[in-house]
Amino acid sequence: MILAIETATNICSVALGNRSRNIFEKRYEERGSHSEQLFLFIESLMEEHQFDISDLEALLFSEGPGSYTSLRIGASGAKGLLFNTEVPFFTINTLASFAMSAAHANHSGSVIHSIIDARRAHIYHQSFTTQPDGRLVSDDSAELVLIEEFESMIEQDNIIIGTGMQRIDKSVLKKAILFDSDSISADSLIHLYQNGKDDFVKKANPSSFSPKYYSSNQINNSPIG
Repeated sequence: MILAIETATNICSVALGNRSRNIFEKRYEERGSHSEQLFLFIESLMEEHQFDISDLEALLFSEGPGSYTSLRIGASGAKGLLFNTEVPFFTINTLASFAMSAAHANHSGSVIHSIIDARRAHIYHQSFTTQPDGRLVSDDSAELVLIEEFESMIEQDNIIIGTGMQRIDKSVLKKAILFDSDSISADSLIHLYQNGKDDFVKKANPSSFSPKYYSSNQINNSPIG
């Protein structure tokens, strides 16, 4: 069994992958909801599916970039769950998780642009493609880019997934295949863990882990792997 936590944006999502590879999710989207919803979702899944944290094969956490407050709440929750357990802890590139969600919904082989609203005139961005075997790959790393710079990257039938879509020029959006925040879910963390551990999934020590919240000064020197 695998438990996954996604709190990098306004979405608070917790997903459980069982031994039959079925995935069950609890999800809510509202800014500032994470501290209230996170443990309610976890407790609900534990009651519905009759498991303890010690039964888990792994706990997965969406590491960022994203909201400082939301990531801190999620990370604190994950650390609390794993305290005094032997359950392996894996952190996952948030933008790669978004891309995996789009790849599952659309297998056209298009370039996938994952974005997160970074306020002001910027977004967090990373681009991805999928291999014939379904594996996700990227030739770049997370960057904080100007919205205008991002818009110049978009070609016909590229995929855009993430938050801040309303800030992108409508003429650019018309060229692309769009997946808005409704497509962001912790279940894509499980898919990524199962399909591509080496590229975007890293085993971590929960006691020393810190989420990858990026400032404009940090991001270009701190790639997500």
